[in-house]
Amino acid sequence: MHITFATTAKKMIAKSSTIALLVTSALALPQWAHAEDAPTGKLVIYTSQAPEIAQQTIDAFKAAYPSLQVEWTRNGTTQLMNVLHTEMMAGEVKADVLLVADSINLGTLKKEGKLMSYPQAPVGNISPGFYDKDKTWFGTKIIATVIGYNTKNAKPVDSWMALTTADNKGQVAVPSPLYSGAALYNLHTAINTPSIGWTFYQKLAENGVTPEGGNGPALKAVASGLDKYGVITDADIILAKQKGSPIDLIYPKEGVSFVTEPVAILSSAHNVPAAKAFVDFLLSKKGQELVVKQGNRPIDESVPAPAGFTPIDKIKLLTLDSDKAVEDDKQVRAKFTQIFGG
Repeated sequence: MHITFATTAKKMIAKSSTIALLVTSALALPQWAHAEDAPTGKLVIYTSQAPEIAQQTIDAFKAAYPSLQVEWTRNGTTQLMNVLHTEMMAGEVKADVLLVADSINLGTLKKEGKLMSYPQAPVGNISPGFYDKDKTWFGTKIIATVIGYNTKNAKPVDSWMALTTADNKGQVAVPSPLYSGAALYNLHTAINTPSIGWTFYQKLAENGVTPEGGNGPALKAVASGLDKYGVITDADIILAKQKGSPIDLIYPKEGVSFVTEPVAILSSAHNVPAAKAFVDFLLSKKGQELVVKQGNRPIDESVPAPAGFTPIDKIKLLTLDSDKAVEDDKQVRAKFTQIFGG
């Protein structure tokens, strides 16, 4: 009798555990998972994610929504905005969703009435500072711009201004804000931070530094030893370091700017249900765990960051008035171009 009771008890416990697991899994599923109106058809995404990261993101999303056909285009944020505006002028916008580096470009689109509000987006575990108050765009990760340095031919420095000294003449790789969304956000943040300001960029120009391209080329320049220092995103440096590159990073004492790689639905979206599903996926626990697997700091505060990241409360994050940045952007780009003779 004892054996029979114990066996029955084990079966009951196993059954209860299975039921609990099924309930938990069901709660974790996207809102469309059991709905008759689950999204179908084609979804078109424009993204500035690195090609391999973008492919991972799309593959994971398609695995969650196998009935959807997904097409995606990848380019620098500025190039994507140029393509988008050309399509708008022609009245033939192809994209449903944007997943780009910064909120300044999205803020401009919002001001033009080109973004759709999504009040039901799942933002329960996200700080309000990381998504638009009108819920037209939503941050998906936290990417800080820091100082990267080659550990073989450069010493760690704790200030942005250290990059402008004579011994670093022509030895600093800087992405261009005319190409990179993260660099654009860093520019706006820096010039509105008194301890950095336009002085930083003016001194870089005087020191023979020419901003160009995005974070990828800057990372390669520093990792290869071509340049001693670089103004690069932290996740890129951490990943390269883990792969064996002679590169490390510093969070300067003045503070660092950060982008959230926001996602937004265009007001002209052809497939709104699928677009909402994509937003839901990126903000879901599964989507945020994918962010971690890709080597980035998640936006969901309940999901731990990958190994190698400094705790967020140990970093001085510089905030930016995005609305002001949108208003000032044209003049800021013009002054930047004037400083560097573009």
